[in-house]
Amino acid sequence: MGDYSEFGLKIRATLAVYRWQRIDPMPWAELGRPVAEANVALVSTAGLALPGQALFDDGVKGGDFSFREVPSSTDPQCLVESHRSDAFSRDGLAEDRNLVFPIDRMHELEREGAIGRFNARCISFMGSITAPRRLMLETAPRAAEILVGDGVDVALLVPV
Repeated sequence: MGDYSEFGLKIRATLAVYRWQRIDPMPWAELGRPVAEANVALVSTAGLALPGQALFDDGVKGGDFSFREVPSSTDPQCLVESHRSDAFSRDGLAEDRNLVFPIDRMHELEREGAIGRFNARCISFMGSITAPRRLMLETAPRAAEILVGDGVDVALLVPV
């Protein structure tokens, strides 16, 4: 695991004074079936969108708290990245979107029987949201409603 020394001075200074959100108690739900029988959705904070979808807006104060729906049939390499953070290298992301949005790996798990079904749609958020209140009160519940409506049992969260 890395530490703050990996970041430049600007990022280290920001992290030193940032007021982290605490969620207590942490919401939790027991899985009611084996993962090999579950409908699994992919949720990432990589800031990816389909060509033609609106990109995430780096001008939103506190971070763009919206999300994009991405069909699980999408070729991940066609996804457009618009994550606002400069705290990570995009080299690997440019080479293989599966690093942050593992659609191909999810299809492999489904074919191998490790998961019951890969949900027909994925959810893409932008990470680096420094003011998460709107995300927690508005957007995340809407995304959760979509996944519940799809009959999702498990969401694989891929933070970026």
